[in-house]
Amino acid sequence: MVTKPAILYSEDLKQYDFGSGHPFRGDRYSNFIQLLKSRLSGDRYYGILSAEPATMDDLLRICDKDYIDFNREFFHAASGGWHSYFEDFSHYHSRDNQPIGIPGQLEEAARLIIGQAKKACDLVQSGKYLKAISVGGGMHHAKQRFGEGFCIYNDVAFAAFYLAEQYKLERILVIDTDAHAGNGTADYLRTNTKILFIDIHQDPHTIYPGTGFVGEIGEGKRAGLDINIPMPLGAGDESYRKIYDEIILPVTQEYQPEIIVRNGGSDPYFDDGLTNLAMTVAGFKMMGEKIREMTEVCGGKEIDLIASGYNEKVLPYVWLSLLSGVADFPLTIEEPETVPPQLYQDDTLTETEKVISEVKRNHLKHWRCFK
Repeated sequence: MVTKPAILYSEDLKQYDFGSGHPFRGDRYSNFIQLLKSRLSGDRYYGILSAEPATMDDLLRICDKDYIDFNREFFHAASGGWHSYFEDFSHYHSRDNQPIGIPGQLEEAARLIIGQAKKACDLVQSGKYLKAISVGGGMHHAKQRFGEGFCIYNDVAFAAFYLAEQYKLERILVIDTDAHAGNGTADYLRTNTKILFIDIHQDPHTIYPGTGFVGEIGEGKRAGLDINIPMPLGAGDESYRKIYDEIILPVTQEYQPEIIVRNGGSDPYFDDGLTNLAMTVAGFKMMGEKIREMTEVCGGKEIDLIASGYNEKVLPYVWLSLLSGVADFPLTIEEPETVPPQLYQDDTLTETEKVISEVKRNHLKHWRCFK
């Protein structure tokens, strides 16, 4: 077994680009890889591997065929500048997935992201690697027949289902650290009893998609398997540390997952542009270390999916800091922007403690660790 992580990456990921003027551009991936290579030798600390795009059979695990067919036709036309001629776009996608100008070959890149998730699962479950990181992964808003939130195909749901179906795993823990709630992933899991979903995100009263309230704990036999942790506006590093120490780590220890799947990028950063949280680059390394601590219960096995973030200047630094914690890279990443002094105090701790108490109260009968 290789102890250094596999990093799934291809230059073709740059095609996941909604066009000039859109918040989601495809150069984020190569910018990150350039920074990674400049700071750390791949020969010693990681291996970069490529993957094949998902097949139709792969996509049919998570999507309806008419949705896939529409995506292939629409996004192929869009890459040639013809996207304004599809009147039924709103039947399959929200407006934020509408390309601007001349976008990249989005559908092909979206299939590549699913292919990377599949290969990441195979690499870890085969015993070749302990950890596999999919650059470009984490499309957690996409649903079975509807795309939104810059997401076309949901690789988080694909990875979880693939691990359960292909490898017969019974206890899979998915943790979503994106600033936005993973509404698409939650929708996929609504009747599943083999996947624990922990979603830590900005208070949904204040941000898209408006889901992930603390009272959303799962229904029927799934009750207790959705743990939503809505963070107060301005929550910073210490608030996140408390959430991990008081909720996430105890639950992980009790659940004893066979593998962990994490998704989320840099958008909890204090100057993200689309969000209102307050983590620093150093805080992301702490978060990564907490994720690595979680994996101790499953022998270190983890799939990591990373794509989001909307301050392109800081995004590569945040990703690298986060993954340095996840993979135990010997790196300390400098803050690319001046951190306001008040952020180091994290004045939201009192509000965060209220969230912790509410989460525990809602899950009291489902988790012994909260009693």
